[in-house]
Amino acid sequence: MHPHSNDSVGNEGPEISERGMGLSDDERETLRRVALDSIRNGLETGCPLEPGLDRIPPALRAPGAVFVTLNLHGKLRGCVGSFEARRPLLEDVAQNAYSAAFRDFRFPPLVDAELPDLDLHISLLTPLVPLEVECREDLLKELRPGVDGLLLEDPPHRATFLPQVWSSLEDPEDFLGELFLKAGLPRDHWSKALGFHRYGVVEF
Repeated sequence: MHPHSNDSVGNEGPEISERGMGLSDDERETLRRVALDSIRNGLETGCPLEPGLDRIPPALRAPGAVFVTLNLHGKLRGCVGSFEARRPLLEDVAQNAYSAAFRDFRFPPLVDAELPDLDLHISLLTPLVPLEVECREDLLKELRPGVDGLLLEDPPHRATFLPQVWSSLEDPEDFLGELFLKAGLPRDHWSKALGFHRYGVVEF
């Protein structure tokens, strides 16, 4: 799983960490339904769903940031998301589900025949936390396997791994090395321009 981020960056409204943990089963199911409806809308019209916000719970109207991951027959089929909350959670889900299906540059656009077997997961992100590290060794000590998502930035290079990636890259050195490669950098790269942020997710 090698998630791809979009340009949804910014931070408005309440932070999502506690609210994400408190989403009801009905609210989570609403987000999943909207994600799938947005993909169906994309197949039918070529555009993402624009969900109405008038009659939905306040938690789904508040700003939120999610990654939407699509798997097909056990393999990644698309993953796109936002790092920080800048639009209503329900809208972020609809937009990122559409982008995961049709705008992930690593895959061709989804087709109708794939929809019945699609396995969709939503990862609600907690706020980004900067990691103040001076060297690779410091960073490796800071990483919490199985817990941390990691955003790497060394302009113009940028890449992220969701916490779920730890299931296939259990060793922090491998996790970091593969993230550098994903960003288009050597595995052992280091520079003064490097910046790192960690985050957690609530997946459903």
